[in-house]
Amino acid sequence: MTHHAPLFDDDFAQRFETLLRWRRDVRHFAPQPVAEQVMADLLAQAVLAPSVGHAQPWRFVRLRTPGLRAALADHVDEQNAVAAGEHAGHARYDDYVALKLHGIREAPEIMAVFCDEQPLAGHRLGIATMPEMLRYSCVAAIQTLWLAARLRGIGLGWVSILDPRTVTAMLDVPPQWSLIALLCIGYPAEPSDKPELEQRGWQSREPLADRVFER
Repeated sequence: MTHHAPLFDDDFAQRFETLLRWRRDVRHFAPQPVAEQVMADLLAQAVLAPSVGHAQPWRFVRLRTPGLRAALADHVDEQNAVAAGEHAGHARYDDYVALKLHGIREAPEIMAVFCDEQPLAGHRLGIATMPEMLRYSCVAAIQTLWLAARLRGIGLGWVSILDPRTVTAMLDVPPQWSLIALLCIGYPAEPSDKPELEQRGWQSREPLADRVFER
């Protein structure tokens, strides 16, 4: 059977770039819930991401227990306090303290993404010299999820101020799973075409020419 690849015209290309430009790391969420079918659709699209050896090492853990969510929020707040202490005395201390770095208590959906470091699928193809490719594959799935969410007007916030060992223990997952991300998912309180860190003067987008090299 012959399959013909779809044609993506100029209009689609422009709209795709718009989607990329409007992808945001969201910290402020509206109370509107995300429908269960929408979450199912997002996950179905996330797993269309590429993976090394087609190993599909991503493991998604949705947090449905209020007590567990509260414990995670407390842990992240504690880690943020430690990080803030490390900024004490720095010129940007006040700026750091003013940043809202997670929405665990407000986001309607919280999901942890793990990497199975010993997946049965893939038969170890492509990871003999670079086993970290399994984790990179999970990051690709997160990026795909991020874009699929934004397409529906849904925001995603990646929480990184945490201790992976503590969070992994809290969620009681298999020992060969490693934490890749803790994600807050929901409709943004105020959609924006510019990253919050850029709005607040923390860091602007730097020129592409400074990031491309030739040898």
